[in-house]
Parts: sequence; structure tokens; C-alpha cells
Amino acid sequence: MSHSENSMSWLGFSGRTCVVTGGAGGIGSETARQMAAAGAKVAILDRTSEICADVLNDILLAGGTAIAVGCDVSDAASVALAAETVLRELGPAQVLVNNAGIGGGGRVALLDASLEEWQRLLSINLTGAFLCAQAFGAQMRDAGKGGTMVHVASIGGDIAIPKGIAYSVSKAGVLMLSKQLCLELAQYGIRSNCVSPGLVRTPMSEAYYQDESRLRARNEAVPSGRIATSIDMAEAILFLASDRSSYVNGEDLLIDGGLSQVVMANIPRV
Repeated sequence: MSHSENSMSWLGFSGRTCVVTGGAGGIGSETARQMAAAGAKVAILDRTSEICADVLNDILLAGGTAIAVGCDVSDAASVALAAETVLRELGPAQVLVNNAGIGGGGRVALLDASLEEWQRLLSINLTGAFLCAQAFGAQMRDAGKGGTMVHVASIGGDIAIPKGIAYSVSKAGVLMLSKQLCLELAQYGIRSNCVSPGLVRTPMSEAYYQDESRLRARNEAVPSGRIATSIDMAEAILFLASDRSSYVNGEDLLIDGGLSQVVMANIPRV
């Protein structure tokens, strides 16, 4: 056991099969790395196995166990094939991190948004989470050892985002999906929770932070004084996926540095 794995043994991931969708992205790749460092067998799922190469190599070079699996989460057949691959190579899933998702694209007003864009966002962000929960939830149920799911929602699932097209709607759907999974899967010892990131600097959001004045303004808008990193999100995901949160079920953990609390501070006063 490595020093890193030993220091993270309290999380209880050693030997567990953990599936991370969107595993090549910022939050997904950091989550995969940390789970592997804690001793998990990690399945990194993303659009193609090739784009998972960097995080896969990082894990393997560090002595961890991982596989990369190409998977289009919006396609039921692709998800079923990925689930079969995970079962064959790593054993039944015990942890699912539903992280795969896309942003709102070109910031189009709702009345101007195309049906194609609406359906694309919902098919990946919401239907994808449903299909993966169904496929890997069945593995957890059939193995009879329980399990846990963590779904990456968004502050936008509860607070409307200007020109967010279907993004906020899709993430609100993820929040309710998690509650429904909690209700239906608890009988099998399977928990379901969400994390809702606020402002996070990841490859998907990097375009927002290229301008120094905008970056400074965004940092200043957050009470904690900074934009979150993928590490901030991964650490919360690991907590909810671990036995340390064994009595937390059907909840949403908002991780926004206090951003959601500034509404009244913006009201003009005497």
C-alpha cells in the first residue's frame, strides 16, 4: 500500500470498483485520480477511451488500478456495453460518479434556443445520468453488497442562469433523479446524493477566465474569495461516495464558496 493510499484508507475505497463518467474532464479526472490513490479500481468513462489517456497513465504510473472505456452516455447501447466491460474487467460497480455533462453552449436566450440544442443538453446531462444510474445500479443490486452514487448537478439546478438554455433545467432534473434513486434503491443498500458546484475553473469553463478583469470580478463575487478548483469538487465527491457519509442519502451538497448567499448583499440600501 502506497503512502497516499494509506493516508486515504479512512475513506474505505480499497478494492472497490468505482465508475467515473466524464472521466477525462476536470472534475472527473481529479475524482478518478483521488479514488485510485485511495485504493479503488477505477473505470474512467468518456466519449472515447483515447481522451482518457492522460488520467489513465497518471493512475497507472502512480501504481493504481484503472481502465479507460469509451462511452456515449446518451446512448443506451453504448452505456450497456460500457457496463459489461466494467463488470468483466473490474467486477460489479460499487460506486458511480455521474459526472458527464456539457455546458450551455453559446449563451442563447431561451426564446431563441433551438430544439436541437435543448435535446442535446438534456440527452447528455439528464438522460445520460439516468442510463448510467440504471445500468450500474443494476450491478450494485445484483451483487448484493450495496453501493453509492454521486451525481454532479450544479448551482444552476436551483438558481436560474441567464441564457442558460436547457442547462439549468437539465441539472434540476439531475437533482430530482437523485432523490428518486434514493427512494427506490435504498432497499438494496444503495445511496444516491448530488454535489452542486458553483463557479469552478475547469477545461470546460476556461474560456470564462482568460480575461484578467473578469477573473478578478468572479473571484471577488464569491465570499470565499476564489473560484473553485476540480480538487474542491473531487474531495466532496469522495466524501459522499465513501462510508464516511453512510447515513447521507437523497441530499444535495452545494459547493459554491458562499456564492448563493450574496443575493441580499446586492440590494441597494440607505
